[in-house]
Amino acid sequence: MKLQIVVHKAEEGGYWAEVPALPGCATQGETFEELLKNLYEAVEGCRSADL
Repeated sequence: MKLQIVVHKAEEGGYWAEVPALPGCATQGETFEELLKNLYEAVEGCRSADL
């Protein structure tokens, strides 16, 4: 499954991202690599909560 994500640079440093197709699904990370790791976990959690 492919999902569009929107990545933002946080004012205080790091990044945060949201998944428009999954309302309320968002996460953050200090580095882009950490953001991606957290994003996979967030999407998995949001999808399992919808079941």
